[in-house]
Amino acid sequence: MRLLPLAALALTLAVPAEAALAPGAVAPAFSTRGAVAGKVVAIDLKQQLRKGPVVLYFFPAAFTSGCNAEARAFAEKVDAFKAAGATVIGMSADNVADLQRFSASECAGKFAVASAGPAVIAGYDVALGRQVKGRDVTSRTSYVIGRDGRVKFVHADMNPAEHVALTLAAVQKLAAR
Repeated sequence: MRLLPLAALALTLAVPAEAALAPGAVAPAFSTRGAVAGKVVAIDLKQQLRKGPVVLYFFPAAFTSGCNAEARAFAEKVDAFKAAGATVIGMSADNVADLQRFSASECAGKFAVASAGPAVIAGYDVALGRQVKGRDVTSRTSYVIGRDGRVKFVHADMNPAEHVALTLAAVQKLAAR
């Protein structure tokens, strides 16, 4: 049995593993409710994929500073995503009532945000392992899902800074093929 040096063991324990579906994986299908511009809507992944690629970005909780900034950044670039043929959907474990307000204010009514139940959170491997307001919190993970239902790109990082730029670049690369 090989023993790890103490420093390596400490580093292993200190760095949380960020799991996510790998590129090439089949994106789990889902149907749920969410909101666009404050109005409740049904959201079905298969139906959205008929239109083109989907950027599905998971965020921890509505009305938190990082999630507000990320939603505003996606809203600012939503026309560029549409020009590349993609639909943006934000997703969290928040309830639909909270997402109605979030979609109107932070998302500027420009894209849908959806409520992720336990099966979706498990299927996309985005459980953060803690709760806020009695609900699971998801990791900040962005997926680009191709029309074929397969993950084409994934970015998992709790810092919201790069999610929009990296997913937009991945969508544009996909559109150029």
